[in-house]
Amino acid sequence: MNPDEVRFCPRCGAPTAPRAAGGRERPVCTVCGQAVYGGPAVGVAVIVQDADGKVLLGRRARGRYAGRWCIPCGYVEWGEEVRAAAAREFAEETGLEVEVGEVAAVHSNFHDPDRLSVGIWFRGRVVRGAPAPRDGELSALGYFDPANPPTLAFPTDGIVLGMLAEELRRKSGQ
Repeated sequence: MNPDEVRFCPRCGAPTAPRAAGGRERPVCTVCGQAVYGGPAVGVAVIVQDADGKVLLGRRARGRYAGRWCIPCGYVEWGEEVRAAAAREFAEETGLEVEVGEVAAVHSNFHDPDRLSVGIWFRGRVVRGAPAPRDGELSALGYFDPANPPTLAFPTDGIVLGMLAEELRRKSGQ
């Protein structure tokens, strides 16, 4: 939510007006004094690699990023633990149950100014299932060399894949 666009108080419904609060100007309720603080959504993704280090990517099925590829991802729901959200989203999109491991990367996502997010990429291991797009978000799945991915939907996936490519390069001694 962009707080600068909030015109009514989320607590009492009265109009807001710009006022200094929390170190910057933001909407503040004219009746109850509640300052409106916006925050980015939290996104989660799971990195699954095969024995050769290739990364499972999904082709976006719809929306402005249709036809482009991404590390399977989604949003954390209200009250949901981040690792549980990552496993849920991965299963919904790929049909694969994963064991969610360590955090591989955390980045702010600014590619869509209307929907800012903070992404958390976890390493994961498949424990069950067969890869197949499930919920309509993805139209195809495939394993790709992180150093040579297809056209990506999200710039931060490119940063993460670059990190993974560098890890593979170091392991191979090149």
